Amino acid sequence: MFTEDWNELTADQRLETRLDAWQNLPIEFASPEVATAYRDRVQLWRDAVALKKPARVPIAPWIGLFPMRYSGFTGHDAYYDYAKLGQAWDKFHADFRPDGLAMTIAMVPGKVLDILDYKLYDWPGHGVGNDASYQYNEREWMKEDEYDLLINDPSNYWQRYYVPRMFGAAEPWQMLPPFTDLCEAPFTAPFFVPFSLAPVKQMLQKMMDAGDAAMEWLQAFMAIDGKQMATLGIPQMAGSATKAPYDILGDTMRGTRGLMLDKFRRPEKVKAAMERLVPLAVDWALRSADATGNPIVFIPIHKGADGFMSDADYRELYWPTFKAVLLGLIEQGLVPMVFAEGGYNERLEVIADSDIPKGRMIWMFDDTDMARAKQIVGARQAIGGNVPGSLLAMGTPERVDAYVKDLLSKTAVDGGFFLGTGIVLDEADPACFKAFCDAGRTYGAAV
Repeated sequence: MFTEDWNELTADQRLETRLDAWQNLPIEFASPEVATAYRDRVQLWRDAVALKKPARVPIAPWIGLFPMRYSGFTGHDAYYDYAKLGQAWDKFHADFRPDGLAMTIAMVPGKVLDILDYKLYDWPGHGVGNDASYQYNEREWMKEDEYDLLINDPSNYWQRYYVPRMFGAAEPWQMLPPFTDLCEAPFTAPFFVPFSLAPVKQMLQKMMDAGDAAMEWLQAFMAIDGKQMATLGIPQMAGSATKAPYDILGDTMRGTRGLMLDKFRRPEKVKAAMERLVPLAVDWALRSADATGNPIVFIPIHKGADGFMSDADYRELYWPTFKAVLLGLIEQGLVPMVFAEGGYNERLEVIADSDIPKGRMIWMFDDTDMARAKQIVGARQAIGGNVPGSLLAMGTPERVDAYVKDLLSKTAVDGGFFLGTGIVLDEADPACFKAFCDAGRTYGAAV
C-alpha cells in the first residue's frame, strides 16, 4: 500500500495520496519539458474531477482500432504483432496528443486466446475479419440453475463451472475438486490425485504456455505506454477497470435474454448474486490500481441503458449494487470513470445520487442530452464524452469543429468536463479526428 497508516486514512486522504503518486510517477522523462507536460496533464484531470475549471478541458477520447488503421495496419496486427501495435500507438499519440493514453490493454493478445481456445469472443482472424473488432458470442455461459453455486462460493464457481466453458483448454478443470478440500492432512492426497490424469496435465501445460504469451504481451504494452509517457508526457487514461454487478451477470454469464428472464423468474437470486459480486468488482479494480499507480478506474456499463429496462427496474435492480461498487472504489481513494454506453437520459436523476461524495467520479456519456446531464449530474460529478463516432467517421472538419465548440459552451464553462467520444473509435477520418483534438485545445482553453 502507499503508506503504513493507509487503513487509518480517510477516503479523501487516500484520494489525495493516490493522485499525488500518479502525478509524480517515477518516470525517466525525455526532458524537463516533457516532465512538466505530464504533470500538467494530470493536473487537468485532477481539476476536472474536483469540478474545478482546469487550464483547459482535458481531451480524453475512447480509442479502439483507429490508430492501427491510421498507420495502415489491421486489427489482426494489433492482436498478434506487438511491433506494429507499438508503431501505430506511437504515431497516433505523437500526431494527435490527447490528454490520456489510448488504452493499449484493450488490444487483447491473440496468442493467449489461441492457446486457451477462448470461446466467449471472436477476434480478428478468428471468427471475424482481420480488420474487425472483437465480438461477443451471446449465450448462457452460466446456467439458470447455478445461482446458488455462484452465491455460495464465487471462486469455486468460476474455477469449476464458468472458466471451463470460457476456455476449451480449461475443460479438465471440472475434474478437480474444490480447493476448500485442502483443510486437513488426510485430505491432501485425494485432492491431488486428479492432477495425475493426462487431460489435467495437458491443461496445466497450456496454462503455462498461455502465461508465457501473456507475459510477452504485458511487457510489450508496458513498453508502449511507458515510451509515450516518457517521450510525450501523456499519462495513462486509466489504471484499472471493473464492471457493474448487473453487467457481470448480463454481459458474459447469463446473457442478455437469460438475465431478463431471471428478473421475473428468480429476482431474489439475481439480487443475492449481484450483492455477492460487489466486493469482487471492487477488488478487481483495487489490485490493478495499486500496481499501476493510476487511480482512474474504467467502468463500461451496458445493460442499464435507456430501453434495456424500466426506470423502476433500474432503481431496484441495477443501481443499488453498482452504487455499492462506486462507493467501495471511492472509499479506497479511487476515481470511477463510468462509460455510459447508449442513452442515459432516463437515468440522470438516479445517478446524480447525493450519497456519492461530490467531485469524486467521472460520467462519460454516449447518446445523452449533455445540457441536461450537465445540469443534473454535472452539479455533483465531472461529466464528459458525447462527440458522435459517426461525425468523426463521416463528417467534415468544419462540422466537427462546430460541434465541439457548441458542446463545450454548454458543458465546460464552469469546469468539470472531459472532451471525449461517444463510442470507442475503430473508424475515423484522420482530418476529422485532428479537428476534434484541435477544437478541444482551442475552445477548451477559452471557455
